[in-house]
Amino acid sequence: MIRFIILVPLLIIFLTVSIPLQLIALLVGIVSPSARDKMSLGIVNWAFGVCLKLASVKTTFIGLENVPKDEPVLYIINHRSIFDILITYRQVPRPTGYIAKKEMKKYLTLTTWMMMLHCEFLDRTDLRQGLKVIKSSAAKIKRGISMAIFPEGTRNKTVEPTLEFHKGSFKIAEMGKCKIVPVVLNNTQTIFEDHLPALKPAHVVVEYLPPVDVPSMSREERKNLPETVRAMMTETYIKNKALV
Repeated sequence: MIRFIILVPLLIIFLTVSIPLQLIALLVGIVSPSARDKMSLGIVNWAFGVCLKLASVKTTFIGLENVPKDEPVLYIINHRSIFDILITYRQVPRPTGYIAKKEMKKYLTLTTWMMMLHCEFLDRTDLRQGLKVIKSSAAKIKRGISMAIFPEGTRNKTVEPTLEFHKGSFKIAEMGKCKIVPVVLNNTQTIFEDHLPALKPAHVVVEYLPPVDVPSMSREERKNLPETVRAMMTETYIKNKALV
């Protein structure tokens, strides 16, 4: 509980103090969008690192060599905690936008950082808006920006390793003509969600699976892609339970 009491005020302070930094980043972006991306990525990653340290999160990473450094990808990530974003974002080697639920837009300063980091906001009740997000995300990938999505559509609060994957998530890779990097997280829910509102020390295992080369797949392979990737991630999740 003490960690939570310390962390919340610090987050509020950061979001307040970072407003001038956002203005600077926006001005930098007028001259050099890539410099703005690098600046924003560095600031947010620093803040995420502080949060994880205060929460006493120990992380074991497996397969980081599977993340391509010279091309944008679509990260497919299982989802059990709000800390999933903090943990995975600190490992991205290039500007990466996460697809978040539209409710996140009500936090103005946070939304500004997310927009500068190329995030997209999804209305899960509006199919037309969802298609726009898919197209926009694919366009960003074609511009060299990686994207990340939680294909379960919500946090998994069950005992099942993964929930059903939404097929639309994979259309981003098809339209963006990029590889998919499946990312499997174990034990993130024990940081916070298992004992709200307390934060407790946790050991998290994150494994990056070999990239799935979507552009080289046949039509039939693409049709079965959600089930194929889910099966891979489920198997990895079960395997890594012994490591936490």
